[in-house]
Amino acid sequence: MRAWRVHEFGEPLDVLRLEDDVAAPAPGPGEVQIEVSACALNLNDLDGIHGRYQTVRPPLPYTPGMEVLGRVLAAGPGAEHWVGRRVAAVPSGAFGGYAEVAVAPSDMTFVMPDEIAMPDAAAILMPFHLAWLALHERARVGPGDTLLVHAAGGGAGSAAVQLGVAAGARVIAVAGSAEKVALCRSLGAHVVVDHSTTDFVDAVLDATDGRGVDVAFDSVGGAVTEATYRCMAFNGRHVLLGFASGIEAEDEAGLVPRPILFGNFSLYGACLAYTSGAAALKRASGFNFMSSDDGRRIHEALLRLLAAETIRAVVGQDVKFDELPRALDAMQRRVTTGRTVVRL
Repeated sequence: MRAWRVHEFGEPLDVLRLEDDVAAPAPGPGEVQIEVSACALNLNDLDGIHGRYQTVRPPLPYTPGMEVLGRVLAAGPGAEHWVGRRVAAVPSGAFGGYAEVAVAPSDMTFVMPDEIAMPDAAAILMPFHLAWLALHERARVGPGDTLLVHAAGGGAGSAAVQLGVAAGARVIAVAGSAEKVALCRSLGAHVVVDHSTTDFVDAVLDATDGRGVDVAFDSVGGAVTEATYRCMAFNGRHVLLGFASGIEAEDEAGLVPRPILFGNFSLYGACLAYTSGAAALKRASGFNFMSSDDGRRIHEALLRLLAAETIRAVVGQDVKFDELPRALDAMQRRVTTGRTVVRL
């Protein structure tokens, strides 16, 4: 099969190689083998290619790619009922998606109805599941809340804007260009701040009469996280779900407790993964992940919202497989909006 491979860490344009003779992976117990029709690009893919992502660090050489769309060709024991279905999935180990064939755990595999056309079908899974986890499972956003969304012109951010509006919250979106500002307005954001020209803290406090926000959706980390502390209302819920400003923030020594203590708000974490063995994982690692049943429940809720046209996929780039490194480079330079979908 064809696959984009990394033999050494570095810039995507320099180190990604398209190889024609890579062995197709076979599914193990509880896994499905997918004929990939498209993959969606993620910032974590970039961090892996640069060799700076500690969470997903397979040995070289390897095939990046943590999100695919396709049809199930075969399945291991316990997953046979998936064969023939069109699915969106996170490949096993959260890599291996930049290929014509990928394997994925059934716990992280979800039906994608045929009536959802490309490229939208490839752009839905991770941003909407992650945004749902952060806003509904963790922060319990609802009517009357004011929601601050950082990186609102990106994949997860644009999903969070839409889910916040659908939940009845007043949404303040922060983005970094005129194009992204326009996108946020089209998605229903009530207030949009261009952080390239305006201090977002002052803008948020102005928009809330100095009170601050009830919920912050923060996929940026670093200095943006610390500045967001100043935007939180009493009893606010600040959800941290990523480090788009630099993955090195994942390994910082610790949080400074003073602004959290005096701010009288709560800091929440949100990490997207589903498992059928939550108790065993907790005992082995200390991590808390939702069950695969939770994943099905969330996916069904999202499909209902999509069918009602309450939410929509946001695709900024729709490119061919041969153009994948250039598309990654554009995402790295922050000149993309929404999701980037790569078709095989």
